[in-house]
Amino acid sequence: MSKHVHLMCYRICVRALTAIITYHDRENRPRNGGICVANHTSPIDVIILASDGYYAMVGQVHGGLMGVIQRAMVKACPHVWFERSEVKDRHLVAKRLTEHVQDKSKLPILIFPEGTCINNTSVMMFKKGSFEIGATVYPVAIKYDPQFGDAFWNSSKYGMVTYLLRMMTSWAIVCSVWYLPPMTRETDEDAVQFANRVKSAIARQGGLVDLLWDGGLKREKVKDTFKEEQQKLYSKMIVGNHEDRSRS
Repeated sequence: MSKHVHLMCYRICVRALTAIITYHDRENRPRNGGICVANHTSPIDVIILASDGYYAMVGQVHGGLMGVIQRAMVKACPHVWFERSEVKDRHLVAKRLTEHVQDKSKLPILIFPEGTCINNTSVMMFKKGSFEIGATVYPVAIKYDPQFGDAFWNSSKYGMVTYLLRMMTSWAIVCSVWYLPPMTRETDEDAVQFANRVKSAIARQGGLVDLLWDGGLKREKVKDTFKEEQQKLYSKMIVGNHEDRSRS
């Protein structure tokens, strides 16, 4: 009953947003004991996916109204909520997620590995945490049609309430969702390589640009390690060209 009530509530939200959704390859929908990973454009991605299936959510514990909603949700469904101090403990997060996916009676976990909303044109770097626990990964590609309404949430420009009002007053939210075949980590593959392989599959299917940059850079300064990597590449180009000229 809880699962059907959740599904009904999400579908009511979809109607409120005037969303027109086309789901492809439904035979590949995520199953219990796995992890669903998708590209992230908007907070309504959760509603788009949960109106066609059942998922356990992962997130940080909030206060206020959001906290009330989270406590009510966890009573009816085994969602995975973390305290603010726990989120920084990667081992604890991995342990909680591993325990969840090992229980085949629990719903698949829905995760957006980019960690932030991207502008519906690209797929940015996937965080490797959800790819380290050895579970079956169910990739999902989401692509919005901006012709009737731009679904991208620019959190530095709009607050959540303003953004939702913009979505509800737009002509329509038109999007396509592709369920890709499940993927597992290969024996000669580390978590980063597995994450990149899944990301590339999502980008190809959704017609998105596959980028290696961390999406968090839109709010933070570029790390020194990234600068050093680019400097090394540039120096190799210069040195290589100099050596070629000396040979000739």
